[in-house]
Amino acid sequence: MFSDELKALRRMGLRQALLQALNFCNVIASGLMMWKGLGLVTNTESPIVVVLSGSMEPAFYRGDLLFLTNPVNEPYLVGDITVYKIPGEEIPIVHRVIESHYMVDTPLNQEILTKGDNNPQDDIALYKHLKWLERRHVVGKVRGFLPYVGYVTIAMNDFPQLKYALLGTMGLFALISRE
Repeated sequence: MFSDELKALRRMGLRQALLQALNFCNVIASGLMMWKGLGLVTNTESPIVVVLSGSMEPAFYRGDLLFLTNPVNEPYLVGDITVYKIPGEEIPIVHRVIESHYMVDTPLNQEILTKGDNNPQDDIALYKHLKWLERRHVVGKVRGFLPYVGYVTIAMNDFPQLKYALLGTMGLFALISRE
């Protein structure tokens, strides 16, 4: 299947192979810099997330790609869709704000209560030992989405072999390409 590519890789000199590997590393580094730059512009650690469950249907479905911002001086209003992380948990949750109040009269001291559109109850049970979410728990506010584009990410997480096969194929093609 890859016999021609492997032959081309063997014919390539050490210097050419190292140059190809350096180009591949450059592409990876550029992607990471773009991700971090987008995070700085949007003021969020994760400017793009994928919906992993059906708790927000019909607003968002599993596999939808969400674009986030985290406005510094803008309060979260009832009805806003937020992405938040509970301390000690890795996976962020996408739910709608159903109540909001301020500890002090500034938007930076806001506490919110959320609920999934498709869930019967609010999220207090998900908050563990918290009564309300504080702004520091919120990753961002949803500003836009692309339907079903995130299924690629879900498939790679559900089938790790697919992820390794895709990464290996991309690495091989990066090494054997002549440009």
